[in-house]
Amino acid sequence: MNISYSRDVDILTVQISDIPGDHATESEGVITHMSAAGTPVLIEIQNGREFLLASITSLVNEEEVRLP
Repeated sequence: MNISYSRDVDILTVQISDIPGDHATESEGVITHMSAAGTPVLIEIQNGREFLLASITSLVNEEEVRLP
């Protein structure tokens, strides 16, 4: 697993697998790239900065993290 953040486009990327992506779905600012078999291989979270800050705050407050 590889996690990266691109400041210039404000996207948090979570690479789950090295399997090539076949198609993607988008829902509420989260793009999930799927393999041909239908398993997630890459997740892109738009507004990544906001998500990361909310995640840190939630961890400190011991709350559940919610996607934007």
